[in-house]
Amino acid sequence: MNILLNPQTQAFVEEKVRKGDYASPEDVINSALLALQTEEELSATEVEALRDEVQVGVSQADRGDLAPWDPAEIAAEVERRWSQEHRTA
Repeated sequence: MNILLNPQTQAFVEEKVRKGDYASPEDVINSALLALQTEEELSATEVEALRDEVQVGVSQADRGDLAPWDPAEIAAEVERRWSQEHRTA
C-alpha cells in the first residue's frame, strides 16, 4: 500500500524518525493508526469516566488548586510512554 501524505504530515513523520522517537516512517504511521483505533474503540462508559476525570481537573483549576507544569514536558512524557507501550517488535 502506498500512501501520500501532505507536506506538513510528511515533515512531522520525518522529524519523529530523525529524533529517534521511531525507527521508521512506518512505525510512526502504525502508531498513529493504533491511537486512532484505540480512540474509536472507547466505550461510552470509558468516555464518561474520562469526562468525569476532566471535570475534577477543571474544578481544581477553578479553585486555583494548580501545580506548576510544563506542557512540552508533559507531552513528551505521554508520547514516550505511549510509544513504549505500542511499539511493535
